[in-house]
Amino acid sequence: MYLIIVGAGDIGTPLIEIATRSGNEVVVIERDDAKADRVASEHDCLVLNADATVRETLEDAGADRADAVISTTDQDATNVMVCLLAKEFDVPSILSVVHNPEHMSLFRQIGVNTMENPQELIAEHLYRSVARPAIVDYMRISEEAEVFEITVTGSAPIAGRTLQEAAQEGYLTGDTLVVAIEREESDKPITPRGDTRIESGDLLTVYSAVGADPEITDIFGHYEDTTE
Repeated sequence: MYLIIVGAGDIGTPLIEIATRSGNEVVVIERDDAKADRVASEHDCLVLNADATVRETLEDAGADRADAVISTTDQDATNVMVCLLAKEFDVPSILSVVHNPEHMSLFRQIGVNTMENPQELIAEHLYRSVARPAIVDYMRISEEAEVFEITVTGSAPIAGRTLQEAAQEGYLTGDTLVVAIEREESDKPITPRGDTRIESGDLLTVYSAVGADPEITDIFGHYEDTTE
């Protein structure tokens, strides 16, 4: 892919690393001299030490042939301007970081894919790791629904039962769905069926319409998670 990344700060820098390491053709726009020099010396990409809110800069970056423009600066106003300019070039995919939640609707109105305030996401993830140690990883789908990973313990009510049996006995309801199973002796994830038996030590990917509440994590044997 041909990617234009605007900003080489705390968010842009690891993104540049991932994008270049994955073999993409990357152009970075960074107006801070020191940051631009650092990226140019550390990564295999073209770096423009310029202002991305100027149309000519995006022209020089090759926006007319870019697959995506990703704006990662710490200023929402700058990100909005970059996205509006990128739309003039008909870039297929335009993404931006949004720091102030009140600005989210503005980005959506102009048709930009967004990532909400990354600092808040990190803070929420850190708190979740402390408050709910049983959850290996998670993604919030809506106000309540979540997809999360959790390991089945030996004392879990669901351990040793098939998914069908677990549903019949009331452990799994229509609000909870086991999406995938990772098992140590299996070289690839198991796609669960009704007759799939859950074993102690399984790492499950679970969808829950009500989130990873303690009543849900109890099913998988994590009784220590009693409070948020």
